[in-house]
Amino acid sequence: MNQRPSASALSPLSSAPDLVDQVYRRLQDAIASGALAPSQRVTQEELATRLVVSRQPVLQALRMLKRDGLLLDAPGRGLLVAPLDVERIGQVYEVRQALDGLAVRLAAQRHAQLPEAVFSQGRKAFASGDIAAMIEADMAFHMALYDASGNPLIASSAALHWQHLRRAMGVVLRSSTIHETVCDEHEAMAAAIAQGQAETALALVYQHSQRARENITARLSRLLQPATPPLPPLPPLPPLPTTPP
Repeated sequence: MNQRPSASALSPLSSAPDLVDQVYRRLQDAIASGALAPSQRVTQEELATRLVVSRQPVLQALRMLKRDGLLLDAPGRGLLVAPLDVERIGQVYEVRQALDGLAVRLAAQRHAQLPEAVFSQGRKAFASGDIAAMIEADMAFHMALYDASGNPLIASSAALHWQHLRRAMGVVLRSSTIHETVCDEHEAMAAAIAQGQAETALALVYQHSQRARENITARLSRLLQPATPPLPPLPPLPPLPTTPP
């Protein structure tokens, strides 16, 4: 599956009191979608021109993205989009697994019911094959899970990690497909939570997270490997010796 990032990812912004936050979110989305590619150099002036805003909100947004680990100092001048790091993505999945496990346990204690719209959104997104929609639907399920836990600190703790996961998922999905069984796994977890089966839900969420981690990191490792140069051609075979008649 190949899909080009939307050209509107860095379209002009309207002026508003929360302009810094708008710039931050727009650049965050551009990095996650690949519109700003890993290792791409970015400058304050260029981004301000593309977003049609002054340089000051861009500068503040860039500082926030650098703090998040999405941007790094570039040699010379400016910044560059942080390269994808397979080991780092694996570590992010470990943290997500812990947060998801906590959310599931708390939600099951409350016999919480996740909104049906979350599951219909997921089925529709996977049926469409739209990469952005699939990532958004996956995030929507997990955010609903965090909300169902009743502990708002889980969602705020997971927010930064999801920005790194969105990047990895986007790169993988642009070169391959993902099975709709993800939706089945989400629904199985939700059913166990609604019935108050905490241990079952916990086992399901760990399996789900581990499978996602192994799948994404394995595919990402293959995609990030440098291309193997072709082997040099074999030397020509020497001519056969002639035999006397």
